[in-house]
Amino acid sequence: MKASTNKSTSLNTSIITNLKDQGILTDQTLVNINAISLEDLIAVKLELACNHINNRLYGFDIWRNSVYIVKDALLKFAISTTKSKKDAARFLGLTYADFRLACKKFNIDI
Repeated sequence: MKASTNKSTSLNTSIITNLKDQGILTDQTLVNINAISLEDLIAVKLELACNHINNRLYGFDIWRNSVYIVKDALLKFAISTTKSKKDAARFLGLTYADFRLACKKFNIDI
């Protein structure tokens, strides 16, 4: 057998693969998600999240926290789609030190 030449320093795999393995996503669900804009998908997710509380997110500053939510998603995406932590940092336009700090801030294991 040939030794693997893929030297990934990141143990993280695709978010889609992880969610499929957990039985949360199917191929049909992915097709449906792909047909929705990111903005509409976020709006739908927020609506679903607050349906059981009568559409009231009082006390949760959604406007200011949206930056946190988006950065968390970008970090997870970059980590899942690049071959190394340094590649993920470069993809996001961060230094490696800033990338590590961001992962720590957002409680993302790298």
